[in-house]
Amino acid sequence: MIMPRAAEKLLLPANPWFIAFTLIVALMIDMVPVGRVAAMPDVLAVVLVFWGVHQPRRVGVLWAFIFGVLIDVHDGAVLGQHALAYSGLSFGAITLHRRLPWFSLGAQAIQVLPLFVAAHALAVVVRLLVGGMWPGWTVLLAPVFEAALWPVASVLLLAPQKRAPDRDANRPL
Repeated sequence: MIMPRAAEKLLLPANPWFIAFTLIVALMIDMVPVGRVAAMPDVLAVVLVFWGVHQPRRVGVLWAFIFGVLIDVHDGAVLGQHALAYSGLSFGAITLHRRLPWFSLGAQAIQVLPLFVAAHALAVVVRLLVGGMWPGWTVLLAPVFEAALWPVASVLLLAPQKRAPDRDANRPL
């Protein structure tokens, strides 16, 4: 049987506390007041997509909606703007969750790029429909930066699952 690259090494189950910790850290990174520019990548979106692909039963559309409302309240944006974008993003990630692990990290980044583009386009359309200002053409760079963060996020967030289940003196890892 031909095995996908991700199945070459069996992963330990993801710890729910680690998933919650990474989502909260990503939320806090997005809430840092650093003169927000339109091209800044949305770290929470990357982490939501990652867990939507790797743990779709634990992190689904409901959690994406809740985190989206929290970002909307924090940013003072239209209530539901990020919630709608994150929900669509999470739905897209869940639909890709069986296919994506078959590819290399670079190919995965290319395949999640349309998800990030669609999420940003949806947020901009909602913003413009309620009379908001155009954020500028630099908003087109944010999905590219988020897709570029995908391999980094994959390596960092899968690292705790790649350790040996029972360590001993004869096993180096």
